Amino acid sequence: MFLMPDTDEIIYFDALLTPNRSLSERGFAIVMAIVGAVSFLTGMAFLSMGAIPVIGFFGLDALAIWFAFRWSFRKQREETRIRITASSVDMMHRKANGTEKRVSVPAGFARVELDEPLRPDSSLRIEHGRTGWVIGRFLTVPERKSLADAMRTALHRARLERHIA
Repeated sequence: MFLMPDTDEIIYFDALLTPNRSLSERGFAIVMAIVGAVSFLTGMAFLSMGAIPVIGFFGLDALAIWFAFRWSFRKQREETRIRITASSVDMMHRKANGTEKRVSVPAGFARVELDEPLRPDSSLRIEHGRTGWVIGRFLTVPERKSLADAMRTALHRARLERHIA
């Protein structure tokens, strides 16, 4: 879990972005049990016909499926945290391997950019000057659009606070 610095400022936006997880650990166990049972029973059928080497290939298939799921679950540990206050836009990104990157830019000069027209490869960026940070690569296009709108609204409200004060 990310810990953001405590602030006495009003927080206009605070979001933790994580990839969608379509299969729980329990679901994974059920799928692998089915794959293992089907591989074993099919392997036994081939063994009864005298095709002994086929058993190993069914075992390799089950092992390849297991590794593919584990790799996918590892990628799903990625997280991005975004917080917008009147003074700054704070971003923290944790990769699947646990390394973290933190960035803070002044809210008055931050921009939210979304590539138009919207396509699956359209990137959502928080920009400051000539530097941009891509966020939410794992989000769907409508999710990126919704996030961009929410962040733009939060930045607008944060800037209004600065002008009123």
